[in-house]
Amino acid sequence: MGESSSHFSILQITDPHILATQEATLLGVNTAHYFNAVLEHAFSSKRKFDLCLITGDLAQDPCPSSYQYILSQLEKHNTPCLCLPGNHDDLEIMQAVLCTEKVNCRKRMVLGNWQIINLNSQIPGSEGGYLPEEELAFLERTLKGHTDFYTLIAVHHHCLPTGSLWMDTMMIKNAQALFDLIKHYPNVKTIINGHIHQAMDVQMNAVKVMTTPSTCFQFKPQSEHFSLDDTSPGYRWINLCNNGSINSDIVRLPEQLKGLQADTLGY
Repeated sequence: MGESSSHFSILQITDPHILATQEATLLGVNTAHYFNAVLEHAFSSKRKFDLCLITGDLAQDPCPSSYQYILSQLEKHNTPCLCLPGNHDDLEIMQAVLCTEKVNCRKRMVLGNWQIINLNSQIPGSEGGYLPEEELAFLERTLKGHTDFYTLIAVHHHCLPTGSLWMDTMMIKNAQALFDLIKHYPNVKTIINGHIHQAMDVQMNAVKVMTTPSTCFQFKPQSEHFSLDDTSPGYRWINLCNNGSINSDIVRLPEQLKGLQADTLGY
């Protein structure tokens, strides 16, 4: 989209869980195959994207080969990509490999009168999320210094309960600090995240909070314990309109997920 367009379009993909080799499977699912399938489906659609946001858990095996594979697939498409870490990622390796002009781990990007701010909610060695003081300070500095931009905040872990008891033990522990901060900045219009492997679209005061299906397997909504769902992988498109409004929807692959070991108790 050009500057004269009425909106800018973002592709959000999340939680690919790429393994060290393309043939490897996780819970019976070939994560590399479905990562590619989602990318091909999104980029072959009539919708054109100004930015691809990958909101964490890029790798299940966080090694150079995993991130090199991700880079090779993203570079096939002529679209800038921003990547942020999830609980399974190694941020140091991510930053070393995903460091090209098109595909990188930058924490801020401007699209017209919108700014994209990426936050790191990773707690090394833990599945749960937390926003350390330096992340919140970065967010406040950026918001305070750019009050003339509408703002989308991207983070891996969820900041609102999902209704799945086991999953909600891993939400951002200090999510209230995030909401307390952004309430002073009405230019913050939306927060998007990954991690929960399912779609949500919730209004929290004036802020739209959206989550997106994984590019591989999904978690069953409203479940007390770890539970998998055979719903197809998907992605989210987000239109950031020049007047500050947002349009968005989920798109799922037409093919059925294959190989899922639905009776698995964890991974």
